[in-house]
Amino acid sequence: MAKLGVKSSVVFTPDTVRFFKLLGDNNRKEWMDAHRDLYRSAVVEPFRALLNVLAPVALGLHPDFDVSGRTGANFSRINRDIRFSKDKTPYRTHMYLKFPGRPHDGWDAGELYVGVTPEVVTAGFRVYFDFETKSLAPLLPPGELAKPKWILQQKRRLGSRYESYWYSMEKREWTKHSGWPVAADEWIRLKAWVVRRKM
Repeated sequence: MAKLGVKSSVVFTPDTVRFFKLLGDNNRKEWMDAHRDLYRSAVVEPFRALLNVLAPVALGLHPDFDVSGRTGANFSRINRDIRFSKDKTPYRTHMYLKFPGRPHDGWDAGELYVGVTPEVVTAGFRVYFDFETKSLAPLLPPGELAKPKWILQQKRRLGSRYESYWYSMEKREWTKHSGWPVAADEWIRLKAWVVRRKM
C-alpha cells in the first residue's frame, strides 16, 4: 500500500497490484470486458484520488503543471496502440499518473509522475525528446558540457536516494544507460532521462 503524507491516506490497495497481475495473465479483450468493475475500483478510482491529493502539491512546485485530470495528459492509457508496438497484447499492465509541464521555447518540459506496475510503485521526474532533437546543450547552464558542475551537484545531492537512467537512440532503437548523464558525449546522445524512487 502506498501512503501519502499529505493526508495520511491510503490510495492504492493490494487490489491495484492484483488487477495488473491478473491482466498480465489474461491480456484479452474478453477478460477485460468482464472485469471492468474491478478495473474502475482498483485502478481508475485510486488514480483519480491520487490526482486530487497531489495536484495542489504539483501546482505548489510550479503553476504550469497540467492538473486537468485528462486521460493522456494526466493518466496513461490502459489500451495499447498495437499498430506501433512490438508487444501486440491489447492492454498495458501498468498505469501512470503524470503532471506534465508546458513546453517552453519548443522544448518538452518533462513531467512528474507516479507509476504502478505488478512489481513496484515508482515516483520521479522524466523527460523524453523526439527523434529530431540533435542536442540538449541549450537546456544546460552555460559551459556545463565543457566542465560539468550542475549535473554533478544533482548526482551528489540525489544519487543515494534516487535511481537515474537515460536513453539514447541507436539505429532508431531506444537504448537504456544506467547512471547519471555527466559526460558531454552522453548529453549529446541523450534522448530521455528518468530520475525516480522505488517505493
